[in-house]
Amino acid sequence: MRIAVVMGGPSTEREISLKSGEAVAQALVSLGHEVLKVELDGDIALKLKAFNPQVVFNAVHGKWGEDGCLQGLLEILGIPYTGSGVLASALTMDKVATKRVLVQAGLPTPSFQVWRREEFQAAPREIEGKILQELGLPVVVKAPSQGSTIGTFIVRSPGELKPAIEMALSYEDRFMAEAFVAGREVTAGLLGNKEVEALPLIEIVSHTGFYDYTAKYTPGLSDHLIPPRLPQEVQERAKELARQAYLLLGCRGFARVDMIIARDEDPYIIEINSVPGMTPISLLPDAAKAAGMTFPQLVSRIIDLALEK
Repeated sequence: MRIAVVMGGPSTEREISLKSGEAVAQALVSLGHEVLKVELDGDIALKLKAFNPQVVFNAVHGKWGEDGCLQGLLEILGIPYTGSGVLASALTMDKVATKRVLVQAGLPTPSFQVWRREEFQAAPREIEGKILQELGLPVVVKAPSQGSTIGTFIVRSPGELKPAIEMALSYEDRFMAEAFVAGREVTAGLLGNKEVEALPLIEIVSHTGFYDYTAKYTPGLSDHLIPPRLPQEVQERAKELARQAYLLLGCRGFARVDMIIARDEDPYIIEINSVPGMTPISLLPDAAKAAGMTFPQLVSRIIDLALEK
């Protein structure tokens, strides 16, 4: 089969995308496919038309690849592709949109506020006061459309709030403040279209105290615990909640739902990743491995789901 692996792009997650794409391409070659690695740039349509792939494996994290843009182009070109469609990709890339859909459906997610740059510049002390009064400390400040924890900061004292907001606003023109939920950080990998399989849960333990970009992508700075240190019934509840969120947002193919299991064992959805990392130390491949799937088998399954009517 002719398969184009699209990677790279202009986002802050470019380097991780290149690693994901390379790993996927190697797996596809090992399975006997004809593979073209394609950089996501302004000539992407011409490159794809010249190769005429039967399917595209989207390995682009962040801007253009995870937000519905590449998906829309591939729809226009009539080329099947891995992962979610235009709407689900756009919704899950925007943490604010995701949370509003979750809240509307009654699915648990931490309380949050959203502020635009001009609002904060006009009344910084008033907005800081509202955040501290309504969400308390610690509080999480996020740039809502970034991935890999880029532009995300845990604020533990009032003096840290304004610098965190200013850093988040350096990425985009609004920020989200989210109530901090103390507990275990877990992630659920999901595979499927209409029928969705939840892979074994992974508990994430960062040796730096915060599972940020460095901890995610530096070997030895975090541990993936499978199974997590949670009662089986809590794990099943979390997996079912992840499945509900996946279907609610309209995801297809594969995705990862990140959650916090609070100290009272209630799960809270933090975000949904519609193009999860596919590097050798990424979470979804680890979960698939725990389910008895090799990395090439996982890649092949994702391709099959892309071609499923």
